[in-house]
Amino acid sequence: MTHDTTPAAQAFDHLMRTRRSVRGFAPGRPVPRALLQQVLQTAACAPSNSNTQPWQLHVLAGDALAALSATLREACDSGAAPAFSHFPDVLPERIAAHQADFGARYYAALGIDRADTAARTAQTVRNYDFFGAPVGLVLTTHRSLRAHSWLDCGLFLQSLMLAAHAHGLATCPQVSFARFDALIGQHLGLPADEVVVCGMSLGYAAADAAVNRMAMPRRAVESFARFRGFA
Repeated sequence: MTHDTTPAAQAFDHLMRTRRSVRGFAPGRPVPRALLQQVLQTAACAPSNSNTQPWQLHVLAGDALAALSATLREACDSGAAPAFSHFPDVLPERIAAHQADFGARYYAALGIDRADTAARTAQTVRNYDFFGAPVGLVLTTHRSLRAHSWLDCGLFLQSLMLAAHAHGLATCPQVSFARFDALIGQHLGLPADEVVVCGMSLGYAAADAAVNRMAMPRRAVESFARFRGFA
């Protein structure tokens, strides 16, 4: 059974279904600051517990972006990247299967063989070049805050990505920046009580980048929702 939808609902459905994490950006195409401010003001409408709005955002372009990228690449090249894992050592079976499926699709789209460790490492390091995007974002929050405030940061990030997509911009959220919390804090001069949540690349998608055409499968409602009390 289907239901009639409003133009607003149709537009929102389109945004959600067509948003992608983009890892190839159009070179030489900057994002105007006025457009960025408009996107961020819309994203600031994201909900948060008790309206605490726990996010801070560091928006980098030009020389500032290049300098941070160089600092992070140097840390990678020198072997100074700190040990870090955002997943437990053993993942639940279903989640591990999704992760493995992503890796297979991702490296296949890039034409990188599973056994080519050097190429895989080089691609990982491209995270810290923000995949060539003209704008790099670093999201931080107060170090004392707990999981539910980090959830609020996630609501802000999703709002930002959808607002950007609505304006023709592409994004890629990147948890890999969290491993360089101390280094990024030092580089940007952040206060000691501010912790890096993640990074994000933002710009205009490169039309000819095969990796941008990678479509990821989504779970059917029946696999994650349990309805109770419905007729």
